[in-house]
Amino acid sequence: MSSLIRKVISTTKAPKAIGPYSQAVLVDRTLYISGQLGMDPSSGQLVPGGVKEEAKQVVVKTTVLLADINDFNTVNDIYKEYFKSHFPARAAYQVAALPRGGRVEIEAVAVQGPLTSA
Repeated sequence: MSSLIRKVISTTKAPKAIGPYSQAVLVDRTLYISGQLGMDPSSGQLVPGGVKEEAKQVVVKTTVLLADINDFNTVNDIYKEYFKSHFPARAAYQVAALPRGGRVEIEAVAVQGPLTSA
């Protein structure tokens, strides 16, 4: 059996990790993207403007963690700016707190390469 290739992804186009984790890990054609807060990659600080601006900064795909579930509709509006159809599977949860006082964190799983729809 051949082994799968595992590649750690690090980019300056996304916020640096604020703990002992990778920004993303690619295994074969599947990309696992760590949860991202609405941080400015150049400054490492949360973007100003609350959950609306934070959601614009982080939307990729899609387990959504919210500090306040009442922000769900606001995040949905931002989400629809990025995904117009064929919406990814998604879950959303309210959590007690997010790192650095963030209001929204989103994590993702993606697959590279051509896919065929059934």
